Formats: sequence, structure tokens, C-alpha cells
Amino acid sequence: MTAFVLARPVSQLDVADRLLSLLQDTTTEPRPDAQLEALTLAVAADLPVLLWGEPGIGKTSALTQLAEALDLPLTTVIASVHEPSDFSGLPVLGDDPAVQGVPLAPPDWAVRLVRAGRGLLFLDELSTATPAVQAALLRLVLERRIGSLQLPPGVRIVAAANPPSSAADGWDLSAPLANRFVHLQWTHDQEVVVRGLGGTWPRATLPRLDPDRLPDAVDFARRAVCGLLTARPALVHRLPTTETRRGGAWPSPRSWDMTLRLIAFATAAGSSRDVLSLLVRGTVGDGPGLEMLACLDRMDLPDPELLLADPGNADLPERGDRRQATLEGVVEAVRARPDKARWDAAWAVLVRALETGAPDLVVVPATTLASLREEEWDVPEAIERLAGAVSLSRRADRSVARVAATAGSAQGGR
Repeated sequence: MTAFVLARPVSQLDVADRLLSLLQDTTTEPRPDAQLEALTLAVAADLPVLLWGEPGIGKTSALTQLAEALDLPLTTVIASVHEPSDFSGLPVLGDDPAVQGVPLAPPDWAVRLVRAGRGLLFLDELSTATPAVQAALLRLVLERRIGSLQLPPGVRIVAAANPPSSAADGWDLSAPLANRFVHLQWTHDQEVVVRGLGGTWPRATLPRLDPDRLPDAVDFARRAVCGLLTARPALVHRLPTTETRRGGAWPSPRSWDMTLRLIAFATAAGSSRDVLSLLVRGTVGDGPGLEMLACLDRMDLPDPELLLADPGNADLPERGDRRQATLEGVVEAVRARPDKARWDAAWAVLVRALETGAPDLVVVPATTLASLREEEWDVPEAIERLAGAVSLSRRADRSVARVAATAGSAQGGR
């Protein structure tokens, strides 16, 4: 006797599930993305990161994709719905509290992270957590301890927050908690969103650190940070005057230590200036961060003495501001040790700059260099090659001045 099995009719919910599955079927591609590279670099450097951004721009999605790309189990904790004891530990009475004390039991998610030995801990909605919860988070973020439990080194911490103006019942971050994070402003890129909705999102990958560059990267980072703070001691610690600014990035010995680490990682990875700018300004704030970037630019400029030693083969920076700074450095080197041979060599460097770049960049250095001439020094032939550019620039300046003066006179006569 043959048994017949009737097929279960396909329900509309089954069809809906199939449609949802197709919608979720997306792929990733390598794509240059400065903010995503900055995030992965800070995660690689094992520093806590805080993503600031308006609701709905994909902070949570970025963290989910990052965890998948790095093969790290993701643990999400909504900070705003927890009590302080959830992070400091719940007291548990033992057999004899007078002898053994009262241990603090960690929450289940912390136990799972310790058992896994690695993971990405995502603290969401940080700006809506009460001040008491923020205070309890201090030990978690800095010491990686929850109650009596120590998180393993393989656990990375990333948080997300909405600006207080956009958060429901939002709070400014306390200064001690804010100073423990690398603050990254998370924005949406229209092209990335459109391509992602089409099924292809950018892929997060850990930066490729060059093993041969590690010692030099550490030395470069230490010289940069120590050099700036030696010249600008007021930047070592500068607590902002307003609560809102205290809830962001600001300079302190702790945040400068984080900056040093990030500069070393970015140098070893060969990261772009845009990525480095996001990281440095996100750690010590915009003002000190821009000073740090300017210091890094100066350190990365060619040595003026090497240029003076072989001016005919001088390799000058392509970017205008860096080329101008290099030429000014050459002139200052001659001013520091004036000598006829060095003065002639400096003119040769300026000629090299004229031949390989914009002529207007040599005007100010040439004028300054000319003022350093001693009476007994003969004028080098190189000056003749620069005379046209300098004269043209001065005529242009005078023309602009005349136009401005004419316009001012016309307005005054109305």
C-alpha cells in the first residue's frame, strides 16, 4: 500500500521570508573610506572608540559589519537601559561575608566575553546613559573590569552616541569618561549609501602594518608628540571650560598617550593624512590636533641641509604648502649659518623649485634670501632665472592693489 504525503501549501509568510532573505543578500567590496579606516585602525590599536552621529546613519550597521569582517563575536549592550550595578557588578552574599567579603558578580554578557577570549563589545546609546551609569562605565572602559571579572586582551570596545540635541533625554558625557575615548564623527556618504542599498557595501579590513616600519613608526610618533609638548607645554592638559566640550575630545596626558599610539599605527600602516587627521583630532580635539598635524608635516619635510648639499637634485614636496615650508626652511638654514657657498646653494634650490612647481611659491623665500646677502658676495647667475617670476608676481600684486583701490574709490564716491 503506497502512502501519499500531501505537500504543505506555501504560506504567505514563507514567501515573505524568502523575500526578506533576498533583500538581506548583500556583498562587500574594498573601497577607500577614511572614517572606516580610522575606526579599524583605532580598533587595531586597542583603544576605546566612540562614534558620534545623528540617528539612522548606520553606526550600528557599521559595527556589525566590522565585527563580521574581523571575525569577532559582537556583544551589544544598550547603556541607557542598564543600572550602575550592571557594570560595577552585583553584590552576592557568600557563606561568611565578614571573612570572605561580598563579591561583585559580573553580568552574563561579560562572562560570555571572557569565555570566548575575544570579541567586540559595542556600548550603544552612550549619551542617553545617566551620569551614574557613566561613572560605572569608567572602570570598564579604562581597566576593562566588570565587578571582579577582567576582560581578556582580545576584547575591543566601541561605543556609539547621538549628540545631546538629537538624543532622547540626552546627557553630556562626563569629562573623565569622554577622555577615555577616541571620538570619531560618523557621517553618511551619499555614494556609499546608494551603492549599499544596491547590494554592495564597503568592506572593513584591518590595516596592513609593515613589520619593517614598526621601530621607525614608534620613534617618529614619540619625537612628534614630545616635540610638540616641549614647545607647547600648555597643551599637555587643557580641560575645556564648558560641559559640552568636556564631553568630547580634549588634551590630557592620557589622550596624548593615545595620540602617540595612533600616530605610530597610522605611520606603520601608511595611512593617509585624512585618516590621521580624524584620529588625532578625535583624541585631543580640533585645536591641539591641528597643531599636532602641522608638527607632523614639518617633521616629514626634507632636511634643508641635505637640499643645500645637492641642490641640483633636490626632491621637493608636490603639495604647495609643504613645498613653501621646505623653501622657507632652506632660507632659515642659511640665516642660521650664513656662508657664500650655502647662499649660492639656496638659490639653486629655488631654481629647482621654479622648474618643478608653481613660480609664485619662490617669491617670498627669494626675497628673504636676497636680504641675507653680504656686501662681498657676488650675485649668482641663478638669480637671473628667478628674476622673471619675482617681477611677474610683484606686478600682479600691484595690479590687485590698484583694482582694490579703484573699487574703494568708486564706492566712496557713491
